Amino acid sequence: MTSPTWHSEAPPIVRRPGPLGLGLAAVRGLLMILALLIGLAALFAMRLTERGMARPRSNRVTQITCRVILWLMGLRVRRVGAPLSEGGAVIANHSSWLDILVLNAGQRITFVSKAEVAGWPGIGTLARATGTLFIARDRQAAAQHVAALQERIEAGQQLLFFPEGTSTDGRRVLPFKSTLFAAFLTSEMRETIQLQPTTLHYAAPEGADVRFYGWWGDMDLGPHLLQILSTWRQGDVTVTYGATITPEAAATRKTLAKAAETAVRSAHSG
Repeated sequence: MTSPTWHSEAPPIVRRPGPLGLGLAAVRGLLMILALLIGLAALFAMRLTERGMARPRSNRVTQITCRVILWLMGLRVRRVGAPLSEGGAVIANHSSWLDILVLNAGQRITFVSKAEVAGWPGIGTLARATGTLFIARDRQAAAQHVAALQERIEAGQQLLFFPEGTSTDGRRVLPFKSTLFAAFLTSEMRETIQLQPTTLHYAAPEGADVRFYGWWGDMDLGPHLLQILSTWRQGDVTVTYGATITPEAAATRKTLAKAAETAVRSAHSG
C-alpha cells in the first residue's frame, strides 16, 4: 500500500565509484540482467503448464532467480526461524528495494502492492510477471480487496505486506498502518489465517555508513544500485521469521497491527 515517503533525515552521500568499482558494477549488473532474463523466460514457460492460483513451480523459479541475483551481488543472507509453510500473510518492515529479493529468495511469496505500481516502466512489468496482487486506494473497493486476498490465501499463496507503507534507512521500524489488517478480521479469515511477523535487519559493509542499504526519501535508484554493485565486500542482512499470529484474539485492526509491529520491532532491536 502507500503512505507519504519517509523524509526524517538526509540520506548519505552516494559517491561515484572509481574505475575498478565501475568495472565490478558492470560485470555484476550484466550477470544479474542475464539471470533475470533467464528467470523470466523459465517463469513464463512454467505458467503455461500451471493451473489455478497456487503456481508452485513458477514461484519456485522466482525464488531461485532471486537467490542467484543476491549471490551475484555478494549480499550475505542469514535466516533465523522458519517461514510459513502454507497460505497466510507475511508482515515485514521495509528498508530497501533489496527487501523484494531477500524475501522472495527465502520463500514463495506474493507481493501486495498499490495499484499505481502496475503502470511503472520496468518494475510494473516485473511485478505483474511475478503475480503481484495490486490494491487500489479506493474505499468503495474494500470488499473486492478482501475477496481477492482471501482467494489468494485459500489457494495456498503467502501474501507479503509492508505495513509501514514506505521504506526507511534500515535503522528503525515505523508505526504500522492498520488499514489492510481489517481484511484479516472478517468472519471468513480471522479464525484460520496465520500472520507471520518477519524482520529484516541490514548490516553495512565494513567502514560504510550504517544506512548503506536503506533507500528512502528522494533517493534515486540508479546511483544507489551502482553504489552497491561497485562495493566488493558486501555487508549482510538477517531475516527473522517470528511466531505466527492468529487474528482471532485481536479486537480491532489497530490492535492486530500493533501486535505485528511489536513483534517485528522486537526482532529488529534484539
